[in-house]
Amino acid sequence: MPAPAKTRPRRRTPRQIARGVRRRARRGVGTVRRVWRRSLQLRVVTSTLVLSMAVVAVLGVFLMQSIVTSVLKGSELAALQESRANIATASGYLAPPLVEAGDPSQDNGSGGQTGNPVEEAANALVTRAGGRYDVVIFNDAGVGAGRASGNLDYGSVPDRLRAKVQASDEEGKLWKQPCTLRYLGKKRPEAGIVVGARVNGSYEIYHLFPLGEEERTLYAVQRMLIGVGVALVLLLAAIAYLVTRQVVTPVRLARQAAERLAAGRLEERLRVRGEDDLARLATSFNEMASNLAVKIHQLEELSQVQRQFVSDVSHELRTPLTTVRMAADLLYESREDFDAPAARSAELMQNQLERFESMLADLLEISRYDAGAATLDVESVDMRDVVLRAVGDSEALAERQATRFELRLPSEPCMAEVDSRRVERILRNLLFNAIEHGEGRDIVVTLGADRDAVAVAVRDHGVGLKPGEENLVFDRFWRADPSRARTIGGTGLGLAISREDAILHGGWLQAWGLPGEGTQFRLSLPRVAGSDLKGSPLPLVPPEVEMRRTWRTHVTPALSPVAVAVSEVGVRLQDHAASDIGMRSQESTDPGGFNVD
Repeated sequence: MPAPAKTRPRRRTPRQIARGVRRRARRGVGTVRRVWRRSLQLRVVTSTLVLSMAVVAVLGVFLMQSIVTSVLKGSELAALQESRANIATASGYLAPPLVEAGDPSQDNGSGGQTGNPVEEAANALVTRAGGRYDVVIFNDAGVGAGRASGNLDYGSVPDRLRAKVQASDEEGKLWKQPCTLRYLGKKRPEAGIVVGARVNGSYEIYHLFPLGEEERTLYAVQRMLIGVGVALVLLLAAIAYLVTRQVVTPVRLARQAAERLAAGRLEERLRVRGEDDLARLATSFNEMASNLAVKIHQLEELSQVQRQFVSDVSHELRTPLTTVRMAADLLYESREDFDAPAARSAELMQNQLERFESMLADLLEISRYDAGAATLDVESVDMRDVVLRAVGDSEALAERQATRFELRLPSEPCMAEVDSRRVERILRNLLFNAIEHGEGRDIVVTLGADRDAVAVAVRDHGVGLKPGEENLVFDRFWRADPSRARTIGGTGLGLAISREDAILHGGWLQAWGLPGEGTQFRLSLPRVAGSDLKGSPLPLVPPEVEMRRTWRTHVTPALSPVAVAVSEVGVRLQDHAASDIGMRSQESTDPGGFNVD
């Protein structure tokens, strides 16, 4: 049986490779950025390192320039002094001879000199140089001093310098210029300085001083400065690391202790070492932790006492309330036999007893939440039925307040695992609140659902909420306007209990409102009991309000005043038309899948 063919690994395209490299680079940059943000010690050490490198670089450049200037100036001065002395010596050899008339011994028929003055002057200067520099002599007849030291290439003398020497009117004036010394043999070129002068009108003497030794010295100094600078920078970084470690370590320990303290470990304390500022910080932290633990313990005891008091009082009031209720019912049933004031008193007592019973029931419910004894009776229900039952319980109150409900329910079943009794109570509280503050206008109840959550939004068009009040409405016994009396006899605990019910389900109860725009409460619950809620299928801000806000923010500034007025009228007509459509279709089914009541 033949062996199965081996599949070759698929080769990656250059685009895939580049994409992988970019992904790894972004991941690496993100890691470095995260470490940079979270490490104070790394930032301090890095800042010290960068600043030290900048300071050391500036000082190194300044010192190097000073050393180079000093060395070169010293070499230049020595070259000028040596050249000046050599020119004085060479002038004696290159001076024209004095010939006496009629002396045949001084005349060989070649111009009055018995030897070559250029060669004699060159030999004298080479002997005087001792190999420290080279000499080149030019005359009108061409190149002289063929015995110039070092096999020097005469082309090493720059043409620019020769032009200056030849054009000089002052005899013996020195001219200098940096140059590169080139040799006829295998000797490598090197940097140097050439000093030239014109002697006796027709001679040019050039001294070429090599600077190789100076270059090697400067290179050694440069390496030494770089090494010292690197060592100094590393030493400063190490010092900064040690210093910051002494400061950061106690701060890090304090942060860890604070995190453990915030997690509820009130016995957490810092170890105090020494008497410096960090030790005093640790002492203050320990004192703060001790005082905080005492205060928390006192508050826990006080809260426990308060919860126990509320629970005991609520339970103890049930017995006398039952007796008073029986007597009140008897008086209320016999009110027709009483005179008018007594009959009215019986009616008032009956109403206040009903409110007192409702408040007592709410207090008992709050005490269960405070004691952690509240539990859920979860069952899978159709949220449409829950909403309809809550609306049915609120219809009588809505009729008394001349308020109508507009229901926007999906046409398909909307199943969720909830405690229907508690969810109905939440919706009743939201509907009662909307009726009380809706000022007789329509109330819109919307049910939405997605794969993970269900949501119910209750929207009124009443007085609305001021900024910051959307969280205060869930506080116990809170009122937006303390001077305003409750028109439907609420206890002031309905929204607080509703929020506790929502939290018990693992959901959200949120509020939105603007003055003059009304309010909207949104209840969001997970479809499966115990699962985490990641989002809501309904927006918290009503869509028409968001549309008007977007229109005024982005479109209105670009329109003329007339267009602005027309657009405002169009938006309002659209809102009225939508409201009119909803009222005309009270007993019909929306083609889009929503049940409108």
